[in-house]
Amino acid sequence: MASNQKAANTTEVEHEPAPILQQMFIFGLVLFVSSLISPLFPASFPVPTPVLGIVILYLLLTFKIVKLWQVEKMGDFLVNLIAFLFVPSGIQMTASLDIMAKSGVQLIIVIICATLIMLVVIAYTTAGFMYISRHVFHKQTDVTE
Repeated sequence: MASNQKAANTTEVEHEPAPILQQMFIFGLVLFVSSLISPLFPASFPVPTPVLGIVILYLLLTFKIVKLWQVEKMGDFLVNLIAFLFVPSGIQMTASLDIMAKSGVQLIIVIICATLIMLVVIAYTTAGFMYISRHVFHKQTDVTE
């Protein structure tokens, strides 16, 4: 019943996914623009092109310049391939096994600590945004699935 009310309240129209070539073009264009912007960062703060591309795509989706239905299928495809795309990085790490043998325990401790710190910071940031949304903008914010 609640889902019917949500569906009735939304003004968005359901769209068919965009043709795959259009989705590939959007991803390619975002990657091309990010490859042009990436070298502009100083050498002391290098930003990888794919990371910049993700940020650009996020901003395009957030400001509704690009709609989700225009990139959804290609995004799903790339997410399904993500493990395969990281295999070369894992293979490259095997070339550095001597470093892993010397500093493996320290690396694992740093990774675990960084992960825990990141999770705590994200949790408190989200709680802060929800507090601001509730008390400053007087909007009801519930965490739902």
